[in-house]
Formats: sequence, structure tokens, C-alpha cells
Amino acid sequence: MTQQPSSNPAGPTPSTPNKTPKAPGIRQTMSDLHTWAGLLCGWLLYAMFLTGSVSYFKDETSQYMRPELRHPAQTPDPAEVAQRIVGQLGQIAPGSTQWSMRLPDERHATVSSFWRLPRGEGKGGRGSDNATFDSVTGQKVAARETVGGEFFYRFHFQFHYMPVRWGRWLAGFCAMFMLVAIVSGVITHKKIFTDFFTFRWGKGQRSWLDAHNALSVFGLPFHLMITYTGLVTLMALYMPWGEQAAYKNPAQRQELTAEISPSVQPVKATGQSAPLAPIDAMVRQGQERWGHFNVSRVIIANPGDAAARVNVVRSEAGRVSMSPQYMVFDGVSGQLLQTKDTVGPAAETRGVMYALHMGRFGDLPMRWLYFIVSLAGTAMVGTGLVMWTVKRRQKLGNPARPHFGFILVEKLNIASIAGLSIAMAGFLWGNRLLPLNMAERTAWEVHVFFAIWALTLLHAMLRPARRAWVEQFWAAAALLALLPVVSAIVTERPLWSSVVQGDWVFAGFELMLWVLAGLHVWLAVRTGRHQPLQRKANKHQAESLNGGAMRTGAAIAEEGAR
Repeated sequence: MTQQPSSNPAGPTPSTPNKTPKAPGIRQTMSDLHTWAGLLCGWLLYAMFLTGSVSYFKDETSQYMRPELRHPAQTPDPAEVAQRIVGQLGQIAPGSTQWSMRLPDERHATVSSFWRLPRGEGKGGRGSDNATFDSVTGQKVAARETVGGEFFYRFHFQFHYMPVRWGRWLAGFCAMFMLVAIVSGVITHKKIFTDFFTFRWGKGQRSWLDAHNALSVFGLPFHLMITYTGLVTLMALYMPWGEQAAYKNPAQRQELTAEISPSVQPVKATGQSAPLAPIDAMVRQGQERWGHFNVSRVIIANPGDAAARVNVVRSEAGRVSMSPQYMVFDGVSGQLLQTKDTVGPAAETRGVMYALHMGRFGDLPMRWLYFIVSLAGTAMVGTGLVMWTVKRRQKLGNPARPHFGFILVEKLNIASIAGLSIAMAGFLWGNRLLPLNMAERTAWEVHVFFAIWALTLLHAMLRPARRAWVEQFWAAAALLALLPVVSAIVTERPLWSSVVQGDWVFAGFELMLWVLAGLHVWLAVRTGRHQPLQRKANKHQAESLNGGAMRTGAAIAEEGAR
């Protein structure tokens, strides 16, 4: 075959050697891991953080949701209260195998009582019943049925409608992803502490990144602690094999239960009737040992039987460990049988981790600190979710027609962040407006929460993203701001009355609602005024293309003239 001469006067072009693409470094790898770990569980993590944040004031939330109950000016003596409530329980639940009562303190104005019934009886056939008693008179109080702040607390690690075990497994899965996101975020960020002091307004992706960095560093030790301890509190569920291998027979498992729980150990009833010894004397022994208001609960097994046992349980307040401390009495003679003040190293470690996560050891300033830093963690997750869409919007080929995955993330962001605020406010509205004598009222409070949350997702799907953000922020602000007004109309606890009477649980709660309403107003205004940088980039890109085309046309004309 005759070789054709090369058309290139300079000779054949040497072949370019294939270059091996450079492997991504550790920071790039950690950045990708951080991004996807945060996104895949981000919506659930945001809900877990926000509902967990408000749970630090779940007792105050429960008080607010029962406006019929008033906080006494002075907390009554717990020993006297216990004796009064035992008398009431003897009349209400004489055949019960166990009574339990939570005694009043600075945060609890009433006495919550629980008793066991034969299986199939009680509310919902679950073999138990409960009631709330006035701590001063000892009489059963008539107040609206409500799940109270317990709903937010349970939701943040159980998600309510799911079976309890599956909900806790899902929460643990998300917590593990959060732990991965925190560690990978620290590795990714080179100037993590320097950028904490840097924030640039109105810079699009840069502003969201600055906010995300600042919020992350602000509470980094707390976020790491709260995530890890959240996993530890449910370690027996996630990793039960060690316990199963170490405690194989019922006696050993009973011993384990005594280490981690103050519940009364099972004692077989004799069937012989015998009156209970004075309960107030047993509570006073606990007061002498731990402090006047440091007895939180009294649990009585086999009341009215010769084998009755009484547990007087120490409060968790002021202790850096939630390991159980209690005194066991013979229910008939009143003799002290056992004092449990210490547990083993493993149980004590668990108790410390549990206390760190729950924050019940602290006073009011400590709870506010937990609340504020936890809200910062909520904002950290939220800004991370928003930053994902802001960053990728600039890379879309046609921002007016984004792909389905981008649309889905954007709409879920709206419903998960702004929509959750609306749903939580709607939950409180349901507490005020649902009929007081409504059947299954507590369940309907929860149904209202989820129905409103579902509607926010539908609204986000039907509206342009920016308008949906603004409208939902305004809706949340309106619901939060108007709730104290509605409460003043439908209850006898208006804000001005609470201030005059010095009831700062009610007054403080409603003032905080207005603060949160103001925050949502600010978010709505900022979002409405925001001008996406993408439009400017498209304008510059168009000018560049037009200018290039003009220069190319001029060059062709000049070449033709030659």
C-alpha cells in the first residue's frame, strides 16, 4: 500500500500519552461523604433536632397545654402529698398490682399517677390506667386530655406512627449518619475555626456555607456529644448480643434490671390482706438522705397485700448520672429493706451518658443553654440541606427546568424546614381548639400535626420554590403569633393575667412564641428579598457568548477582505 503524504507540513503530530486521572484526596473524599451522609438523612435529622430541642422544656409544654391546671404559689411537702394520693388510689384502683406516682416539684404542679390492671382492662385494653391529681387537695383534676410535650420528646426518637422498635432503629440509623457527617465535616474543613468568625451576606452559596460553618463550630462539642450519647442511650436495642451472652437466666436479667431501673422487683403476692404502713414516713427517710424536694417518685407493688413493697426513688435533678438511686421498704411494717445508692462501672457510665443527653441534671439556665445550642444544631442541618440545592442550582444546564431529583430535594427541604414549624404550631392550635369532650382527643392532636405537615408538602409541590418558602414562613409566623391571642379567647389564662399572677411558665411560653414568630417573619422577608446569583451569572454568560460571536464574525469578515 502506498503511504499518502502527510498534509501537515511540520510532519506527523506525536501522540499524546494517556494521563492517569489523579485520585481524589482525603478531603475531597470526606467532602463527598459529608454531603451525602447529611443529605440522605437530613430531613429526619432536622425533625429530630428541632423536636429534641423543644423537649428540654417538655414539662413546661405539658403545663401550657393544660391551662385548667394552675401552679401553686408554693410547692407542697412531697411526703404529705404522697400520703394523700395513696388514699385516693386505694379508692380508685383497689385491685391493682402496682401503683406509681410522680411527686410535685418546681417543674411539676400536679401528681401524675399510674396503676396496673388485669390485661385487657384500662384505656385501650392495655392493662393500665392513669390520672392526674391536685397536689394540694389530693383530688383528681378535671383537665383536657392531651399528650402534651411528651409528643415532641417521643417523636424525636420514635416518629410516632411507626412501631416503637422500628422507629428507634430508624432514629439510630440517622444518628449514625449524623456522627459520620460531623467527623467527615471536621476533616473536610481546613480553616474550621477561622471561618467561624467569617460571614458574608448576600453572597449566595458562600453565605450559606458561612452560616453552616459558623453554626457547626459554635456547638461542635455539643453536637458530637448529643449524637453519640443518643446512640448510647439505646445501645441495648442496637447491640443486644453482649447482654444476651452475659445474662442467660431470668435471675441474672432481674439483677441487670435492678442495676439500670428503679422499678420494683417482682414479689409474689401472698393473697393475705394487710394495710399499708404510712407512706409519708418512708418518703421522709428519702428526704433526709437526698434532700427535701429530691424524692421524685413512689412505686408500690402489691398494695394491700402482706407482700407489699414500696420504692422511694431519688430525683434526677442535680445529678450528673441517671443511674437509679432508691430505697426499698416493706409496705406493711415500713421497715427499710435496701438502699440502692451505687451501681457498677458499666451502669454508671450509661447513667452519665444518659444524663448528658437528657440534660435533666441542670437548672433553668442549663436547660436554656441546651435549648439554644440544640437549635443551632437544627439550623446547622437546615443550612446544609439548603446549601445542597443552592450549590447545584448554579450548575444546572437550564435552571428553569431542573431535573426531578433536584426538584424533589428542594420541595422536601421546604416541607421539612418551614413546614415542620407550621405543623408544630398547628399541634398547639389543635390543643386549644379541639372539643374538650372529644373522643380520642390526644390522638387527634397528633393527627392534626401530621395532617398539617402533609399539607405543607402538597403546597410545596404545587408552588414555585421561592414563593413556597416565603408563604410557609409567613404561615408559621402567623400561627405562632396568633396562638396567645386564641388562647386568651378560649381559655381563662390570657397573657396579661399570667404576668400579673407571676405564672412565668405560661407567660414565658407565650412570649417565646412571639420571639419565634419574629424569627419566621425575618426569614420570610429575607427570602422574599433575596435575588439569586444565578440570574446574574446567566446574564454575564449571555454577554460573553454574544461578545464572542461578534468577535468571531469580525475575524471572518477581516479574513474575507484579505
